Amino acid sequence: MSEVALLQVIGLCVIGTGVSILLFVKARFVRVVGFVMIVLGLFSMTALGVPQMASLPPAEEKFDVANIKTASDMAAIGQKIFFSKGQCALCHSIGPSESARCPDLKGIGAKLSREFIFESLTQPQAYIYLDYRHEGPPKEYPARMPYINKNPIGLSKNEILSVIAFLQQMSGEPITVSPEEITQTAQATTPVAIAHAQ
Repeated sequence: MSEVALLQVIGLCVIGTGVSILLFVKARFVRVVGFVMIVLGLFSMTALGVPQMASLPPAEEKFDVANIKTASDMAAIGQKIFFSKGQCALCHSIGPSESARCPDLKGIGAKLSREFIFESLTQPQAYIYLDYRHEGPPKEYPARMPYINKNPIGLSKNEILSVIAFLQQMSGEPITVSPEEITQTAQATTPVAIAHAQ
């Protein structure tokens, strides 16, 4: 018997006991206990009826560095990294959003140089951006930018360059990262693994 089935049987037993108490016991306190048992049993049965999904790490998707021929190929890889392994979309939005916990990245590739974006990813506390979306004095954003090149995210230099290429392409700017920069640092024999969002 599975764990969920066992819990459902226990929940049914609790509900049955509560109903029996309400039907056959006259003592007021015991009847209140029976009513509470029914309510808790129904809540637990409802909770167990909700489909459960296992929290697994994202499936690994592999791309071969040798297949990167153009800057657009790098931007496509950078987009996958942005929305999966890099976890950028957890805090940043692309376009105005009141719920964004960090600065909006729409057009960021046109506003900032490649070197500045690289420094912002690898040394995020060097410059602190303030939130001017609300009235009054600007405030710090609620989330602090993690070091993207260290654990737990741990993007490689090639992955960071791909994300920069994506941000530049998304902004309508020419991509200043050349495919040769990636293929030189990672010899094409070793495929690089990135997480793929499910």
